[in-house]
Amino acid sequence: MSNWKLHSGVAAAIMATAAIVAPAEAQVTTSGLRGQVTSDASLPVEGATVTITDTATGFSRSTTTSASGQYAIRNLPISNSYVVEVTSGDYQGQQVEDVALNLGDSTQLNFSLTTDAEARLETIVVSGTAGGIGKVALGPSSTFDAETLSDTPSINRDIKDIVRLDPRVYLDETFADAVQCAGANPRFNSLTVDGLRLNDAFGLNSGGYPTERIPFSYDAIDQVAVELAPFDVEYGSFTACNINAVTKSGTNEFHGGLFYDYTDDSLRGDEAEDVQIDNGNFDEQRYGFNVGGPIIKDKLFFFAAYEKLEGANLFGDNTPTGKGITDADYQEIVDIAQNVYGYEVGDLPTSLATEDEKLLLKLDWNINNDHRAAFTYNYNDGYNNSESDGDPNELPEFNHFYERGAELNSYTGSLYSDWTNNFSTEFRVSYIDLDNRQQPLGGLDQWGQVEVDVPQADGSGTTRVYLGADDSRHANVLSYELWTYKAKADYQVGDHLFTAGFEREEFDVFNLFVQEVKGEWNFDGIEDFRNGDFEQFEYENATGTNNADDGAAAFGYEISTVYFQDEWQATNKLNVVAGLRYDYYSSSDKPALNQAFLDTYGFGNNETLDGKDVLQPRLAFTYDYSDVLSFRGGLGLFSGGNPNVWISNNYSNNGVTLFECENNVFGGSQCVGDVANPTNVNSFTYDDPRGVFFDVPTEFKDAVANAQGEGAVNALDPDFEIPSDWKANFGLTWYLDGMMNGLGDGFTLTSDLLYTKVNEAAIIRNLQLTQADTAPDGRPIYSGAPFDDFLLTNADNKGETFVFSASLNKVHDFGLDWTIAYAYTDATDTNPMTSSVAFSNDKNYTTKDPLNIPTATSDYEIPHRFTVLANYKQDFFADYTTTFSIFGEIAEGSPYSYTFNDNTLFEGFYENNRQLFYVPDGPNDPLVASAPDGLYSYINSDDCLSDQKGQIADRNSCNDDWYSKFDLKITQDLPGFRAKDKSQVFFVLENVGNFINSDWGVRRQQGFPGAVSLVDVEIN
Repeated sequence: MSNWKLHSGVAAAIMATAAIVAPAEAQVTTSGLRGQVTSDASLPVEGATVTITDTATGFSRSTTTSASGQYAIRNLPISNSYVVEVTSGDYQGQQVEDVALNLGDSTQLNFSLTTDAEARLETIVVSGTAGGIGKVALGPSSTFDAETLSDTPSINRDIKDIVRLDPRVYLDETFADAVQCAGANPRFNSLTVDGLRLNDAFGLNSGGYPTERIPFSYDAIDQVAVELAPFDVEYGSFTACNINAVTKSGTNEFHGGLFYDYTDDSLRGDEAEDVQIDNGNFDEQRYGFNVGGPIIKDKLFFFAAYEKLEGANLFGDNTPTGKGITDADYQEIVDIAQNVYGYEVGDLPTSLATEDEKLLLKLDWNINNDHRAAFTYNYNDGYNNSESDGDPNELPEFNHFYERGAELNSYTGSLYSDWTNNFSTEFRVSYIDLDNRQQPLGGLDQWGQVEVDVPQADGSGTTRVYLGADDSRHANVLSYELWTYKAKADYQVGDHLFTAGFEREEFDVFNLFVQEVKGEWNFDGIEDFRNGDFEQFEYENATGTNNADDGAAAFGYEISTVYFQDEWQATNKLNVVAGLRYDYYSSSDKPALNQAFLDTYGFGNNETLDGKDVLQPRLAFTYDYSDVLSFRGGLGLFSGGNPNVWISNNYSNNGVTLFECENNVFGGSQCVGDVANPTNVNSFTYDDPRGVFFDVPTEFKDAVANAQGEGAVNALDPDFEIPSDWKANFGLTWYLDGMMNGLGDGFTLTSDLLYTKVNEAAIIRNLQLTQADTAPDGRPIYSGAPFDDFLLTNADNKGETFVFSASLNKVHDFGLDWTIAYAYTDATDTNPMTSSVAFSNDKNYTTKDPLNIPTATSDYEIPHRFTVLANYKQDFFADYTTTFSIFGEIAEGSPYSYTFNDNTLFEGFYENNRQLFYVPDGPNDPLVASAPDGLYSYINSDDCLSDQKGQIADRNSCNDDWYSKFDLKITQDLPGFRAKDKSQVFFVLENVGNFINSDWGVRRQQGFPGAVSLVDVEIN
């Protein structure tokens, strides 16, 4: 089949900041079938033969029933074309066709055989859609098949557009499309593809992928499941959710498709309410193919999928006037750079071209009916052009932009074997090689970072103009290798299925991240820039050598896992699973010891994860109360998903191999002071003949070379415990046939309660704080400098999350199917750990006490979220189907906090930059000496603040406005090249309501990290 698609008409929502005036190991990749065979007298039938055959590949498995009539067949490939047949010499046979097996679930199929002597020679044939087939899921989850992936509006051709159908899974489109599962940090998710853990193993990417975009072709995926608490012990290395996908396979029939889609700036919405959006001038196209078929019929199959994107990154109105300054002021800076310092300033990009290419190859080998093997290779290379300094008051030139990309190669091989009817095994080996790149577009043979602060034309503030290479890209290289191994055995003894397994993950990383290697200068105004009088200069490099490569972190560690589980089919209705999973960490690589740190704090900075472990008990059940109502529940401990970048910080920032040297005016520090004017660029000497800004002053290089144990230190707490969460679940699935008051049959209601209690959480603690005073409102005031030493440790206070979800689904005979769903989430944590750098993790959250952090509403909580998915299919033209598919979400906005703007109470003390606001209780509040005009009326008009008068505002106690968004996809089948082929054209509108009315589909959200600074108040 050939599939041609035309993709157009994208409307974009706008995000506006509210203005206030004044390493999972390999997961499950297969499915299973189980059930009971009874007689028409409801007695168990022993010795009956149950055979399951995939009609697409010829693959077949058989087993016999036990004394209780039970049977189970495991390690079955995902497919929707199975036939299941049961035969017995004393009974009439039965055959069920069109049986579909879903990823990670065990399908239950029960048979009742007749003893009618005249009918024994016949076999009853029924359709798998006729009922009697149930899915047995251990824990709350959602599974989406290939038809859902094809029909659902996916503007990005990304499985993130699919998993968001689950109301418990929120896609943060304002922050790298991060996937937030049930109110948890996206960094604690795991993504597995054909058993390979393919999430961001290092923890650098907010989007969760190891590469810039989805690392495999969208057309390669057969099924994807979101598993929030899978109590099977095979699942590990996450505490938020596991997104588990399996790829398509070849069959005995050749099949495939081609696609092409296109969009450009004219097909993108350009208005939200009264805000005009500059889409620049761009066009974007994607194209690819997929093909599968037999190499040897019934034996060996192949599948391949290729996809390429040629697109654009947009940067809005990246112009002087767009960022608030005049063209004349910007041109003056350009002239100074060129005429005074000999630097050619680049253009001001509003869009830049980008590419992404991916290839997946898969082989499936049915060795015989007892053994099968599979191999998957995946390649992805793509990049984005980024601006690290692109806020509304920041204007970067071309050379300050950088390419952020990665090349991924992964390999997975699996062997599944049934040695007897009761004993089966699975072996898997996988390997990932990733090379990440972050390169300034102008290269590194240019200026370091130069910042010039310019007053805005309307007098409301300043805009910072950036020239030269971004400071975080001066020395930035990341590569890692990840080997994983799995060996698992299943053994059936009566009604018990025993599972035992061993897994091992070996992770090796090279991470070079040294900022300001080429220097960073800040100037307070154009004239200071002309004269060379800087406010601040920073330089960092490796001590002794001034060679950044000597400051790289190169380390590795291993996780060895063993698990054991007993799945007991207690009765035909009750299934109980109990197991233990044990993870053990080992490492022989230690950070360099900093003796000064050891002398100061009494413990070394060279602690590692070596010897850390966590035991994870699991218990779950499924209970089929009746043919139409089933229950499920479980309790278990889950661990993993924590970013390796937090560990890498300890190797990079040991205070020995790196040193940052700084001269500044406002802080009064002078790392280099033996010069005529320590804050003028012309007072220093330069080795590069091009001089200023092309080179770091020799005096700073000498200071760094001679530094000994004086740098910033990140360390791991010697008593650190591996982060883990307890999860408890109770849920039901109810087929409401005949119960919907005349609305018809076929309704399905699913509901789940999920409770998560943090067992151990990772946080960053500033080691240099001491309490200097107590504020009038009761909060401690800390002092300390220079705020460089940070400890990765565990939170004293433990967060928790409660999630209630429900969905209602129906399939109508006239071509319509729909699902409506709702999720309520109440999530709390301490430090949300939003960043990859320790300093940022310590700064980017709101608090009233950074050393005794209470639990509060999580940054990742979406309190209420409704979703709807509807598909309507009709053959208006012969047998060429027209499909209308719409997905919509309505949700309460993200939480945010109110903080002080610049309160003098905390000047000179540690503020965390995010001190929570004290809400005055009117003009007579005894703690408030004075407040700006209009503050009290603003507080009274704000529902969130008015409820907190006379107290320190709680973290994340307010929420952004509710918002809604609907996406539409219209698909039309057309004739293909040959008689059996079909082509398609489709039209996708993202945020379709915004096309109809520019006031619709608009989301207002506070900027990162979710804090709104109010005008200052003076406290007595």
